[in-house]
Amino acid sequence: MWETAARLLPEELDPREVWWRDRYQRLAKQGYLLRPRYSPQWVPSWKSSNRHWKDTEDGKRLEYGQVIDATRTLDGKVVTLKRIKRSDHPYEADIALYFSSQALASQPANHCVPVYAVFTLDGDDNTMIMVMPLLRPYDDPGFDTVGEAVECFRQLFEGLQFMHKHRVAHRDCMNKNIMLDPTHLYPESYHPVATHLNKDCAGHAKHVTRTQQPPKYYFIDFGISRRYDPSDSSPKEIPIWGGDKEVPEFQNSNEPRDPFATDVFYIGNAIKMDFILEKRGLEFMKPLVISMIQADPDKRPKMDEVVTRFDEIRLRLSQRKLRSRVVDVNEDLFDLVVRTTSHWKRRIGFVARGIPAIPSPPS
Repeated sequence: MWETAARLLPEELDPREVWWRDRYQRLAKQGYLLRPRYSPQWVPSWKSSNRHWKDTEDGKRLEYGQVIDATRTLDGKVVTLKRIKRSDHPYEADIALYFSSQALASQPANHCVPVYAVFTLDGDDNTMIMVMPLLRPYDDPGFDTVGEAVECFRQLFEGLQFMHKHRVAHRDCMNKNIMLDPTHLYPESYHPVATHLNKDCAGHAKHVTRTQQPPKYYFIDFGISRRYDPSDSSPKEIPIWGGDKEVPEFQNSNEPRDPFATDVFYIGNAIKMDFILEKRGLEFMKPLVISMIQADPDKRPKMDEVVTRFDEIRLRLSQRKLRSRVVDVNEDLFDLVVRTTSHWKRRIGFVARGIPAIPSPPS
């Protein structure tokens, strides 16, 4: 598909984009307006300006064909539309709507992506459109302080514990399926495809730190998730590969396994890969993470134990440690000096204003 897109002119839509373009009017009637690129009347903006197509808002192709951004005409809010096929993922919409139900949506421990609406198009009951908030990867922008990373871990553990308490195994809760709400981090928003740029792609998107505006983290993509009856205390599932290919119990085996134990591995491995191996200053997480990713799934802690052990770790961290900077392992000397200097300026200001070292979003 990407090879096809690479051969197209900038003004030509690839097949993934054509699918959305052909439904532009029907989506508009549902109350969701796609960007100008996907209007049947679209005329490329660079044709009548001096800007190169790469520098324009409508020169940006979709990154994932089944997901597109849209403006909700009711209130002007930018949302995400996801196209799913019930025949491929029969439980995705039901599980997503379950966690978005009135009884669960307002609970702070719920970190499942909210679903605003689900509808069908073309009279095809197999193809559904899920409407969700516009989110961005959980590690973008980068973490400034240890306290910010600690709050991220807390929310992820809390969220997975919440899912497990409601007898839902995510089964693919690896790093690419963890997102954050950028609403307050990016007060002027950003382009939904070129996320490092502002909305019209005329400059970099401005953001503040997580200490200033703490985000909420969310799990997305319930395509292979399963919900179990409370009476089934020990469900087993035939291995199914998610995005993380390192799951020990799936290597050379089709034996049914505990999906909740696999979830514990996924989230532990995400922290290992994105933090412990890539950052300095987070070594205190190693013992817990090692226990979460051990080869024997029966020996891994349950999420209740993970949360309890993490709370004990968090309480032992000093204010100085929590306000210290998270350093990339590959950071060169120039970046080290520049980033440390700017970090200390912010740190002094935060301490003076009494801003907590562990930021937490409003309930």
